Amino acid sequence: MSDGKSILIVEDEAMIGMMLEDYLDALGYRLHGLAATVEEACAQAREGGFDAALIDCNLQGEKSWPVADILAEKAIPFVFATGGMADDLPASHAGRPTLAKPFTIGAVERALDKVLSQ
Repeated sequence: MSDGKSILIVEDEAMIGMMLEDYLDALGYRLHGLAATVEEACAQAREGGFDAALIDCNLQGEKSWPVADILAEKAIPFVFATGGMADDLPASHAGRPTLAKPFTIGAVERALDKVLSQ
């Protein structure tokens, strides 16, 4: 159940970001913001104000682990989005839920339900 919870999307590909935005809307979530770089995402993560985040593992060639570290410190749940096995999660986040690309609306819904119900 989304109950209008707000989600931060961390994704550097505009088309995927827009698709996720549509999925969130259809699932009853609110979009908190869209960050396309590690720097931007870290700033949003530090500010907080959202219920969960979807984080692409690779942002313009940079790994998004610093974003995950900030969210973990603030106890904000998140899901990693990965384009393949090349995105080996660091040990500190090995147990985090991941969402494989290409996404389906059902997979996004299940992943968010899972992290928001913990």
